[in-house]
Parts: sequence; structure tokens; C-alpha cells
Amino acid sequence: VLKLFKLLHRTRQEVFKNDSKALEAARQKINEEFRNNRDETSEEKIIELLKIASDVEVILRTSVIQAIHTDSDKIVLIPRKELLQDNTPYLDKPTKK
Repeated sequence: VLKLFKLLHRTRQEVFKNDSKALEAARQKINEEFRNNRDETSEEKIIELLKIASDVEVILRTSVIQAIHTDSDKIVLIPRKELLQDNTPYLDKPTKK
């Protein structure tokens, strides 16, 4: 449980780097969820909660991209290196290998 708690906080720090409002909101939410379930004794419920927390960490790490408003109608995206993937161009007629 503690390992997952620490992992969520490390992921939060990486994903929301340089965004103090998001960092604080994520910190509060992580702490609140773990605090609310601190007295849970049911093994099945604990396993379910750990699965949810693990899924949240994966979603944060793989799906969240920071953006900055630069104008009233423009947004600059700041992707992390882990999110950048090679893109295969679309071809109308696939080539045979």
C-alpha cells in the first residue's frame, strides 16, 4: 500500500511539474483517498482499492498532457517524452513487405 502511495505521488510530481495548483489538488486527492480507506480490513476490498489506485497511476502517466493558454484562442501542449510515440503515416494502398 505504501509503495503504491509513494508511486502515485512521484507520478503526480512528474505529470503536473511546474503547475502548483494541479500538484496541490492531486496531492490532496491522493491523501484523501488513502486516508478515507485507512481502516479498511476486508482483503477483497483492499485488493480492489489497490487495483483502482494502480489504474489511476497508469492513466496519469500515459494519458495526461499539460497545456498552457497563450492567447484567448491558443493552447500550447507540453507532452512528456514518455508520451511521444513514432507515428506511422497513413497510406491509401498498403505496401506488401
